Amino acid sequence: MAGTSFLGSFYRRIERAIVPVLLLVGWEVFSRSGVLPRALLPAPSQVLVAWADWIFATDGNTQSYSGHWIMDTAASATRVFSGFALATVLGVGIGMAIGWSRTVEKLIEPVLQVLRPVPPVSWIPLAIIWFGIADKPAIFLVFLGSFFPVLLSTIHGVKTVDRNLLRAGAMAGGTPQKLLTHIVFPAALPSIFSGLRIAIGSAWMLTVTAEMVAVKSGVGYVLWDSYYFLRYDLVIAAMVSIGLLGYLSDLVIKLVAARVLRWQRGSTLQAKEG
Repeated sequence: MAGTSFLGSFYRRIERAIVPVLLLVGWEVFSRSGVLPRALLPAPSQVLVAWADWIFATDGNTQSYSGHWIMDTAASATRVFSGFALATVLGVGIGMAIGWSRTVEKLIEPVLQVLRPVPPVSWIPLAIIWFGIADKPAIFLVFLGSFFPVLLSTIHGVKTVDRNLLRAGAMAGGTPQKLLTHIVFPAALPSIFSGLRIAIGSAWMLTVTAEMVAVKSGVGYVLWDSYYFLRYDLVIAAMVSIGLLGYLSDLVIKLVAARVLRWQRGSTLQAKEG
């Protein structure tokens, strides 16, 4: 029994690592098999060597990028969080207004619904014309990619607020402003956080796209420049960096949501007990 319990505990500890490890081993074996030239499909070990030099300047194999990972990451993160912050403020603000007011919904929503299907990358020519080759077009594209997930999630959150809560608040003498502040906004927060998690993923995707064409720094620029010089090990290292940064950004939002929405867990437990 003790042995079975130990094995079960050990399995739970390594469960999440099983599939990634198998994928890495399979990738390493396939790359070394010679089915494809190693230059076209670098093995994980080769990618790790390039990534280590990019971060720590271990042997200079990434040449001009050696030891520049922190700076490249900081440049991309600045663009991501600038566009994401702007999208959050405007998306939540406009979403609250549309979800709360029928008049605002009729005036604004048709225009937003026409713009929503337009891919953010299609704005690249205009963004470069308007803002030039610098951070601003990248921030603009990140904003476009992040805005609509936040907006739609906020609208959904506002429209699905329990009407009984609003009636109770109104009967207690709550003004529309107080109802929005103390009832609607807190009740919509779970939906808003869901939109923020979607938006941060879009933000990282869009900043990479923007850096490929509109700026000369950042992880996306390194990825695209490495492709031109056939450094596919560095291309994959950049891809993994983007995935890791996106994962960490999402994790931060999850932790903030868990802290802010503690009241929701408490009310859920009370409902189950009742």
